[in-house]
Order: sequence, then structure tokens, then C-alpha cells
Amino acid sequence: MGCSADDRLFRSGCRVGFGGRALPMAALAACVAVGVPSRLHAASPPSAEQLAPLAARIEADVRFLADDLLEGREAGTRGFDLAALYVATRYRQLRLEPAGDAGTYFQRVPMLRGVRERDGARFAITRDGRVTEFAFEEEFLPGINFTQGAAEVTAPLVFVGQAVRAPELQHDDLAGVDVKGKIVVLLSNAPARFPADQRAFYASGAEKLRELERLGAVGAIFLDDPVNDKKRPWALDAPNWRRPGMRRLDPQGRPVDDFPKLAARVSCSVRLADAIFAGSPHTAAEVFAMLEAGQLRSFDLAGTATLATRARLERVESHNVVARLPGSDAALSAEHVVFTAHLDHIGIGAPHAGDSIYNGAQDNAVGVATMLEAAQLLAAGPARPKRSSLFIALTAEEKGLLGAFHFAAQPTVPAASLVANINLDMPLLLAEVGDVIPIGIEHSTLEAVARHAVAEAGLTLTPDPFPEEVVFVRSDQYAFVRQGVPAVYLNSGVKLRDGSDGGKAFTEWLSHHYHLPSDDLTQPIPWQAAARLAYVNYRIGLAIANDRKRPAWKPGDFFGEKFGRR
Repeated sequence: MGCSADDRLFRSGCRVGFGGRALPMAALAACVAVGVPSRLHAASPPSAEQLAPLAARIEADVRFLADDLLEGREAGTRGFDLAALYVATRYRQLRLEPAGDAGTYFQRVPMLRGVRERDGARFAITRDGRVTEFAFEEEFLPGINFTQGAAEVTAPLVFVGQAVRAPELQHDDLAGVDVKGKIVVLLSNAPARFPADQRAFYASGAEKLRELERLGAVGAIFLDDPVNDKKRPWALDAPNWRRPGMRRLDPQGRPVDDFPKLAARVSCSVRLADAIFAGSPHTAAEVFAMLEAGQLRSFDLAGTATLATRARLERVESHNVVARLPGSDAALSAEHVVFTAHLDHIGIGAPHAGDSIYNGAQDNAVGVATMLEAAQLLAAGPARPKRSSLFIALTAEEKGLLGAFHFAAQPTVPAASLVANINLDMPLLLAEVGDVIPIGIEHSTLEAVARHAVAEAGLTLTPDPFPEEVVFVRSDQYAFVRQGVPAVYLNSGVKLRDGSDGGKAFTEWLSHHYHLPSDDLTQPIPWQAAARLAYVNYRIGLAIANDRKRPAWKPGDFFGEKFGRR
């Protein structure tokens, strides 16, 4: 019996074929075959023997989700749909209730997809009657105008530092400069002197563009800096310019966060810095020295720039995969603890070492499999949790957290019923470690819950070793935070169980495998470490679900003050 493209996702009984191959379900059989030892539910560190069945199920899930068959699980593609159907089937096996649209496991996420076109793209600077043209891909890439598709703007230039306005920290990169009618040049991130929370918030490109549009800028040039380029060279990602960008659509069908008055935007390599700052009050070297010293200042640049972009636009649809474990308490069951992990990765792209499939094993097949294992532990426990639990495999995280923002804005359960978010994104399991890295626990009463759960698992907490990466605003929990929902996200740690430091392996993986085809099943993944992380997240969820008090933001917390529910 066949099924159409429209009903493929909504009939989880359909048998889907792909390229002449039936959808392989061997992994599902492995997941069903192994039970959950009752002793695992005791509040004490689980043994290696107790973790073994969890590790087997997680490995089975990851081996399917990161298989070449799924072609990198890009949102809006058949590969992602196969992954979504697999997760829905796993939910059904666990006897979780459908919690998507119309009694299904799937929540529709309407989006607009844009694909850049080389023809029509341009970045040029004119000074003293001389025009300097820059090379597409090698030196710059245009952004996508999701409102018009094609746009061109010529205007004077102004440098605005990192384009950060933080009045509570007495910092304003936009003070003393007029951006109205101009193309702004800006650097990434936020000042290193900022506390981690504020730095994470103000580093957001969307926050910067929103303010620049409000002030009347007409275009933007995102310039790389030497430190970022050393960590992630321009040439590593630029060949993937054909990869689509996406924006979610609001209920009126308009693209969200497109900033249409900033008609054209480009990103460019640090190698263009000298050309951009030529003839201006400060050279590129002086600007980067100011950045390093935390003393950036804004100033007008010489000449005008012309930015042009063109893209093919089309409406697409993808799905969040949503299930519910009903709570046992008559009153608290109306409230929900939300577990999330993004299901998508970045699909097929520019080949590296002869491989063009970006499988996303660590990012984020492992995260989804770990979430499924936490669901299994909760569903199989000796007593059902008092609050209900939601499990969401999210789409389009790699396109800008789109699935998470869609669910957080239009949840399939009452918005006020969401009490906490436990997110799993690229746990980065590289070895057996004795610690975990907490992202976001310091903001709310979830800190005490997480510390207790980590101790129960026989692990310790290690502060985020890379606060400059502002991970708290770069993963799906941030969509829930912006709706006032306290969140926590635990990453695998860096302290190996033999006592040595695993930090070097951590940074090397980010440099050589992150968002590259080598994040696949050929890399060693310590499945027992994944099982231990699943156990930690299960214990966190169980504690939240059984506590009569809802999690709360800590008094004076930056994110609680900015987004907390009144």
C-alpha cells in the first residue's frame, strides 16, 4: 500500500521507500528488544551494566538517523521526512500520545526557502571615482532577501563596531553616528567585558539588525575578524553558498525576522578588511586592535558601497514531531515539562574528502536519540510523573531555530502550561567523561534540580569553557526562554574518567568536524556516555514534573527580567 507526499507524514503506518530501498526498520527492532531495568529508577549512580540497554537503544537510533539514506536530514527534504516518520514510530512504540496537529505526531511549520543565485549578486566599493569589485564566494556572499527575492542598494558606508546597544552596561556602539540611509559595516559577537548573559543576548544578529533597521540603515556588511577566521576559515563554509536559507512564516504568510528595510546584506571574508577601511580614520589593523582591547569606536567610512542580491523563493513545509506523556496528578497533569532536540541537519553540500552528505551524527542525531531514551525512562518508570511531559523533535534549527520559535509561539498545548524546557543539542560525546557542561542552569531554580540530577548520575559540573560562543542563544532553548520559560541544556563534559583533560579533543572536533561531512558514523561515539546523559536528563525531567512548585527565574536574572512571565 503506497502513500502520497501529502499524507506520508500523517500515516505512520505507511511503509516509505527511497531510491528503490524500503525504509529500514532494523533499528526499531533493536529498540524494542531491550527493556529498562527497574533498578535504574533508584536515585543512585547507574552501573555500566544498567546503562548497557540504554546505550544499545541510543546507538540503534543514531545509526538510523545518521545513515546516508537520510541525506543529512535537511528541513523541507525527503530525508528529513523519513527521520520525522522514524521518530513518530518510536513515539508510538513508547505509547506516547500524539500531540501535534489534528491528532497526529506532526506540527506543520510553514516556511519560505531561499536559494542564492550567483547572477545578480554584487559587492563593490566606489572611492574617488574608482570602483573595486569583490569576488563572489571567494570574498563575499550575499544574504537572502526573503521579502523581495532581489534587491540592490548603493549608499555611503559607516562602521558601527559590533552594533551593540546595552544601556544597562553603559555601552552604545551606535552613539554619535548616523546610520540613516547608509550601509553599516559591523563585526560579530558582543564585547568580551560583558557578563555572559548579556553577551549572549547582544551577540544576536537579529537583535542588531532589528535596531539598525529601526534607525534607518538600508544595508549591512558583516565583516569577519582574524580570531573568528582562525577558528573557522572563510574557505571552509563559503563553497556551501547554494545551501538554502529559510524563514518561518507568520499567520499572515509574511517572513519573520527578514528586516525588509535593510534591503541588501552581505557577509565577507576578513581579507576584505583593508579595502573596506581604506581612506577612513582607522585602518583595519587598528580596528582589530581596538576589538582585542575592548575599545571599538564607530566612524564614517570613505566612499559608497553597492550591494545586490538575488534568490529563488518558494514556500516549503516541514514538521516538528510532538508527543505527550500524560501526567498522573489531576491538577499538575495540565502542565508540561518540554523535552526538545533538533532533528534536522544541513543536508547535502560541498564535498569534503569526497563526501557530500552532512550526516550530523553528533549534531544532532545523538541529541534526538538521547531525548527518546529519556522518554523511554519516564514512560517505563515505576510511577508516572505528576506533570505531563512533551517530547519535540524540532525542525529547522540549522536554519535559525525556526521549528523551536514556531512551537514556542504557537504551541500545540496551552502556552501557559509550559513550565520548563530541557534541550539536547549536539552533546558532543567524544569520550567517557566524568562531568557535564551546564548551559543556562544559573538563570533559574532549575540549577538546584540539575545539580542534584548530575550528582545522582555520579557526574560533576564544569562551567562552560567557551562562553564566547554564546551557546545559550544559539540553540532551541532560546525560543522558549524568549517566551518566559526557564530552560536548561547540558553538554557532555571535558574531564575524562581517567583524570585527563578532554578539552583539546573538544576544540579539535569543532574545528575539523562541526558542520562537515565527517560528523558521521565513522567517528567513535561512546554510547555509554550518551546513556548516562539520557539518565541525567530523565532525572531532571522527573524532578521538575513531581515538584509542586513550578520552576522560576532567579530574582534579578537578566533573561528573567527581560522575558519572564509577569
